[in-house]
Amino acid sequence: MTGEPSALGERIAARLTVPVDPAVATFARALADAAGARAVLFYGSNLRTGSLEGVLDFYILLPGQRESAIWPTVSYHEREHEGTTLRAKVATMTLSTFAKAASGDLTDTTIWARFVQPSALIWAADDAARGEVIAAIASAATTAARLAAALGPVSGTAEEYWRTLFRATYSAEFRVEKGGRENDILSVNADHFAGLLPLALEAGGIPPGQHGTILTPRLMPAERARILSWWSRRRRLGKPLNLLRLVKASTTFEGAARYAAWKIERHTGMPVAVTPFRERFPLLAAPQVLLDLRRHRRRQRSGG
Repeated sequence: MTGEPSALGERIAARLTVPVDPAVATFARALADAAGARAVLFYGSNLRTGSLEGVLDFYILLPGQRESAIWPTVSYHEREHEGTTLRAKVATMTLSTFAKAASGDLTDTTIWARFVQPSALIWAADDAARGEVIAAIASAATTAARLAAALGPVSGTAEEYWRTLFRATYSAEFRVEKGGRENDILSVNADHFAGLLPLALEAGGIPPGQHGTILTPRLMPAERARILSWWSRRRRLGKPLNLLRLVKASTTFEGAARYAAWKIERHTGMPVAVTPFRERFPLLAAPQVLLDLRRHRRRQRSGG
């Protein structure tokens, strides 16, 4: 929604350079090379914990103009590392679209709400690409901060504003997380959010009015009304847009059968053979897999 000043940009740049496991960096570079990417972002719980277990989450940012279709494209990848299999879920879109979404100019809420949270820029094609990603992440922070100021209390702690923001964005999307997810985000990422809101408000043209730990964002009534009107449209369109993305993913999720098979075996103990038919037609194969899973659970309950 606005440009970012040096203070916020420097903070974002420093946060994006958090070290990651070399295996994650190697995986990201291989994905980038295969896609012809400009940059790769790493995010999610594995970034915080440093674990290689579970599924690694990447955003692959491509060259080119904004997509005209529903984005991102989602795929699943595996890579062997020292005798173990690394798994990754990859969202792919152009850097141009990513930056536009982060700025709040699109109807999407997922990019700026996701990337005001921690992420790591673990590969960039050149300094220009790195600079564009840093600017986009800074835009995500300013977009989120402006809405937090408009939705939040007249005065309060940064945590209260962030909590209000995430509660609103989660309710605007299809989510499987339990209620109170916003509290989890803030508690496990306290260091990331410490001091971020005042910088992001300043970048968004809103004096934070900070006195100790209390903020009183100086948001004029007309500007608050404009932001709330901006948010109202995105809130209305949030779930329909998410539904369209789910429909797209159900037909274009590359590697969906392997991903589902791994998830089922991980959570139930039932191996699922990935046949050529299941790989090509995961939706048509789903009923048989579900039937096999029901039988597997019956045997478990009966001790057979």
